[in-house]
Amino acid sequence: MSQYRLVQIDGVEIKISNPDKLLFPQANISKWDYVLSCTRLAPFLLPYCKDRHLTTIRYPDGVNNESFFQKNAPAHRPEWVMTKTEGDIEYILLNNTPTLIWLANLACLEFHVSFNVANNPNRPSEVVFDLDPSTDDFSRVVEVALYTREILHQMDLDGVVKTSGASGLQVYVPIEPEYCYEDTRKVNRFIAYYLAEQYPDLITIERRVQHRGDKVYFDYLQHWKNKTLIAPYSPRGKPEATVSTPLKWEELTPALSPKQWTLATVFQRLEQLGDLFQPVYRGPRYVLEPILKFIERHKL
Repeated sequence: MSQYRLVQIDGVEIKISNPDKLLFPQANISKWDYVLSCTRLAPFLLPYCKDRHLTTIRYPDGVNNESFFQKNAPAHRPEWVMTKTEGDIEYILLNNTPTLIWLANLACLEFHVSFNVANNPNRPSEVVFDLDPSTDDFSRVVEVALYTREILHQMDLDGVVKTSGASGLQVYVPIEPEYCYEDTRKVNRFIAYYLAEQYPDLITIERRVQHRGDKVYFDYLQHWKNKTLIAPYSPRGKPEATVSTPLKWEELTPALSPKQWTLATVFQRLEQLGDLFQPVYRGPRYVLEPILKFIERHKL
C-alpha cells in the first residue's frame, strides 16, 4: 500500500496519506478515489458553501467505523485555509478546492453548512424546509415536498428541492438576506402547522421520534442560528456513498429513491443537467413581508 501521494491544486501541494485506505468498503471507494471525486464535485459544492460556517463529519477509518463531528478548525491547518470565529468556535470556510481536498484527506465525508454567511450572522439567505420520513417509504416524503411546493405557490414563492443523501428531502426558498431567524421561523412554523393540519395522516411536527408513527416529520426547528444542514452536492457517510443531490420538481415521483445518486452515479447527472441548485445562490430572491404581515394580522 502507498503511504502517501502528493497532489497539486491551484498552486498548493497537498499530501494525501494512506490513499489506498477504503473509506466506503461496500462501494469500493478508497481515500484516493474520494479525493478525485471531491475534485470533480468542487465546482458544484463550493459556490453555496462559500463564506458559510462549516461543520464536518469525519470517518478516520471509513464509514463502517466510528465518526465524529468537527466544528473547530484543527490547529495544524495550512495557512491558506480560511476561517471565521464566532463565539468560542473558529469555523473553517469551505471557500476553495485546496481546502476541500485537505478536508478529504482528513476523511471528512460530510459537509454541513450554516444557513447564513459568516459576515451576516443573523440573516439567513433562504427559508429551508427539512422533511424526514419515519419509515422506509420514501414516496411519502415526496408527497409532502409536493404539498409544500403547492402552498409556496399560493404565497407567490418557489424553491429548489434536493435529497438529503440520507433519507429525506429539503426545500430551499431563496430570500433577501434582510430577515432575522425569528422571522423565518414564523414562516417555517406557519407552513409546518398548516400542512400538518391539512394532512394529519401524513405529516407530523412531533419532535419525539417514538411518537411520529409512520408520518413524515416536518422539521421547522432545524432552520436556526448556529445550526447547519448538509450542503448540496455533499457526500454522505453511508455505505452506498450517496450524495445530497438537487432535483427537478418533475423528478419527484413515487419511484424516486434517496439512494439513487452516489459518488459512482452523480457525475453523469451533473454533466447532463449542470447545477440545478444555482437558482438558490444566483437567482432572484423573494421577500417575506406579505406572509409575515398575514401571520401577524391573524396572530398565527
